[in-house]
Amino acid sequence: MNVRVGMGGRGLGEPLGIGELARRHALLPLRIFLGVTFVYAGLDKLTDGSFLRASGDGSIGATMHAVRDSSAIPALVDLALKAPVGFGYAIAVGELLVGLGTLLGLWGRLAALGGALISLSLWLTMSWQTTPYYLGNDLVYLMAWLPLLLGGAASFSADALLASRRRRIM
Repeated sequence: MNVRVGMGGRGLGEPLGIGELARRHALLPLRIFLGVTFVYAGLDKLTDGSFLRASGDGSIGATMHAVRDSSAIPALVDLALKAPVGFGYAIAVGELLVGLGTLLGLWGRLAALGGALISLSLWLTMSWQTTPYYLGNDLVYLMAWLPLLLGGAASFSADALLASRRRRIM
């Protein structure tokens, strides 16, 4: 199967093999999954009546108190506990912005860095005690962000559109 496109040094209409097409778009399913997941996670936190509270069942404050002694970096949890509601909003808005940036492919590497940092902080605090380690999802999310951090949002993205416009102007 060949697809005719005008990208990557090929002339317009020259065939592009299915293998090359797959390589160009290999990160797109990961980008869609992580983008949708982080948008959903951010919106879920922002609309959950109990999450954005300092105490009570399901609150960010109660969750942080519960994991404080089992986290890899208790001092990080202590810092967040100084303003748990503000920290909850920061995580929720961060997830939302990372998810939207990833879906749109806008500043793709920066969005991936934000996603990796959120996942790293959640792994070191919330799921650090998970045994065996591979059952904790935050570590898997951290690893999933790394290809996007390295590769960026190369296809079907605002970054690619902006790069194309810059090339035409120059």
